Amino acid sequence: MAGRLGTRRGRVLSALALALAVTGVATWRLTASSGSQTTAPRAPEGQVRATPPPTPSVRPRAVRRRAPKRAQAPPPLPSAPRIEIPAIGVKAHVIDLGLKPDGKLEVPRNYAEAGWWSRGARPGLPGAAVVVGHVDSRSGPAVFYRLHELEAGDRVRFVHADGSTANFVVDHKQRHSKNAFPTRAVYDRTPTPTLRLVTCAGSFDSGTGHYRDNLIVFANAA
Repeated sequence: MAGRLGTRRGRVLSALALALAVTGVATWRLTASSGSQTTAPRAPEGQVRATPPPTPSVRPRAVRRRAPKRAQAPPPLPSAPRIEIPAIGVKAHVIDLGLKPDGKLEVPRNYAEAGWWSRGARPGLPGAAVVVGHVDSRSGPAVFYRLHELEAGDRVRFVHADGSTANFVVDHKQRHSKNAFPTRAVYDRTPTPTLRLVTCAGSFDSGTGHYRDNLIVFANAA
């Protein structure tokens, strides 16, 4: 009898304990849900809980887009060198010239342009600056067509690419056969700035396609 009673009493106690446990859990849940503040469980170690951004209560102002600034135009490039001879209406671009394989001076391909011997003196600096140009072409007069009209005292102006200028005054002119060209007088160094303007002259040789003479105008710094 004692064994059965003990067993029955144990079952009653176990049932009562289970009921209290269930009641306790229910009570804890009710208390947690009705509380004024709920404590969120911590995130597991090593894991960050994402927090949603707050919803703004004020509508943000529209962003005013500024008009892009206009890019500044680059400064204009310097113009090409040019020569101006008012007495005969010359105002032409000047290109650099070198020597041909046979040692002769190159000539401009454009009949409206003059050419400066780039191995000589820079116009305006001490030395002889040599500028050449065609007298004519099959289509008509070229840049130095009226060079023979220059007289002593006429002005010549050379404008460099950087805008600086060199001014000269005609001293005299000479005409020589191409077979007796005065190389030393034209190309030799001078202690002061000088200028030599060279073009073709004389009769035309149809066999060679060239004029037989050269006209040279000598000018000194103004």
